[in-house]
Amino acid sequence: MRRALLILLCGALAASPALAGTVSLKADVADADGKVTLGDLFDGAGGASGVLVANRVGPSVVLDAAAVQGLARRAGLDWSNPQGLRRIVVRGGAVESASAPAQRGNVEVLTWTRSLSTGEVIQPQDMAWTKVAGAPADAPRDADMVIGMAAKRPLREGAVVSQRDVMAQQVIKPGDMIQVTWSDGGISLTLQAKALGPAAVGQSFNVQNPASKKIIEAVATAPGQAVTGPEAQRLKAAGLSQYAAR
Repeated sequence: MRRALLILLCGALAASPALAGTVSLKADVADADGKVTLGDLFDGAGGASGVLVANRVGPSVVLDAAAVQGLARRAGLDWSNPQGLRRIVVRGGAVESASAPAQRGNVEVLTWTRSLSTGEVIQPQDMAWTKVAGAPADAPRDADMVIGMAAKRPLREGAVVSQRDVMAQQVIKPGDMIQVTWSDGGISLTLQAKALGPAAVGQSFNVQNPASKKIIEAVATAPGQAVTGPEAQRLKAAGLSQYAAR
């Protein structure tokens, strides 16, 4: 039984559909409903447009380009990643909102109360409301939109808080050895696998079984832990609201 489960788990992605055509990454990548699909990412996705890639639980989600490329291939799409991208940043809202005009005049915005390093998790005390002459279009209107996120780059004390400067907190890093659990009908199996990309809680990413070298899609549930198979599909379908990184 255990051998059969291992074959089921590690060989789930062994077969790939024939590629239907070449697609290109959109110049401005955004989703409007918190569910990032292949149609949100690529021009010409066709029938694969509705395939779910990840759930966005904050202002933006950072996807591993190699993982996206693999998922697109399994859906029958060919993306060659000609620019050699390592990450794809997907922001919330319609694409046209990215060019919304900045606020002008004496406006109240959130500013950083201290300098933060890349990857630091943002706490309530890290921000304060301040009146400034102008604010960027993506300045958050509510501190809860940023609390629990992580700094995407070094942030300077006193600077205006911008959603482009934050990302979902990553609990999985490329190269991490993590526990991946497959379960169905009361039967579960856990194995050690190597993460091939980063992931925040609730995000999909690829892992590799060190023994078989098979690549499996999983969903991060906690630091060093992920699920795959029916449980991963259930979490993605449920919207992963219980895994919001706060």
